[in-house]
Amino acid sequence: MYIYIMTKKQIFTDFLTKCASGHSREAFKSYVSSNFKHHNAYYKGDANTLMVAMEENAIENPGKNFQVLRQMEDGDMVASHAKVKIKEDGPEYAIMHIARFEGNKIAELWDFGQEVPENMVNENGMF
Repeated sequence: MYIYIMTKKQIFTDFLTKCASGHSREAFKSYVSSNFKHHNAYYKGDANTLMVAMEENAIENPGKNFQVLRQMEDGDMVASHAKVKIKEDGPEYAIMHIARFEGNKIAELWDFGQEVPENMVNENGMF
């Protein structure tokens, strides 16, 4: 019998993808530790508040397109660089998520985003 164990990067990608696509309850149940906290300035720092906010965002924006582009793992930390387009006719955003793991569960989360400007000065882009 072979048991497949996901890496922290795979767990984090699945967590983020599920949350973006309207499956935040499943993502939180599967991947978030009981002592989870997050650092998003716009929501209370507990798991349930963030889970519900992600669920509501997915309902309000069913066409949201989220894609993880790259990740880095160092010990119990995983950083993810992603892009998201919330509405088809809306702007695109560059997003950074950082997770601290305890075992195979996400114990802490930070996220930062920046809108991609229409007329970008930097010729290298954001992705």
